[in-house]
Amino acid sequence: QVQLVESGGGLVQAGGSLRLSCAASGRTFSSYSMGWFRQAPGKERESVATITSTGARTTYADSVKGRFTISRDNAKNTVYLQMNSLKPEDTAVYYCAGKSYGSTWPYWGQGTQVTVSS
Repeated sequence: QVQLVESGGGLVQAGGSLRLSCAASGRTFSSYSMGWFRQAPGKERESVATITSTGARTTYADSVKGRFTISRDNAKNTVYLQMNSLKPEDTAVYYCAGKSYGSTWPYWGQGTQVTVSS
């Protein structure tokens, strides 16, 4: 079992940057793949970025490639999402998620709101 708490959301102008953090409880964090997802009003939740347990591999949605960077610090039980060149269409609630194996993500944070003004 792992508990996830996101922070770092807020209001930013288009072109600006934010860094989201997700702090995890438990001693098994370093064995979990982690991901950032987002859900905008009226839209389905979508995967933004994922990172393997060691950080060796990352994936990104096409819409954020080159602008967002996912990283993790296993010593701090924390995963990050650096978001640069933000656009109004990045506005959403951003969620951190974790899994130990398989395709489903059983562990979720409560979400943090990101609003990008034009």
